[in-house]
Amino acid sequence: QVQLVESGGGLVQAGGSLRLSCVASGRIFSINAMGWYRQAPGKQRELVAQITGAGSTNYADSVKGRFAISRDNAKNTVYLQMNSLKPEDTAVYYCNADILTSDMYWVTVDAWGQGTLVTVSS
Repeated sequence: QVQLVESGGGLVQAGGSLRLSCVASGRIFSINAMGWYRQAPGKQRELVAQITGAGSTNYADSVKGRFAISRDNAKNTVYLQMNSLKPEDTAVYYCNADILTSDMYWVTVDAWGQGTLVTVSS
């Protein structure tokens, strides 16, 4: 009933930038926290950035000062602006969101099965 679709990944040289998008669709009443995670080959999934419904943000230490998370509530979309990319940022990036459905129950929705691949070459 509710799903997330990520986009915006690609191949970029070190020092470059990419902007990821994640759109929530379905029977949505409102969205609270939204977040971006990533999983590099052979590593565990890790939190990259989160943004609350009020707009408060937090970041992994490894991306502070380089990445910026933002959201457009009218579009049910969360963005991740990634600047000064490094080869160690190479990973599949996923989003998730805490969503209040039209039926008035909360669900945490993720798209672990999809993601968008970011590859940073040195």
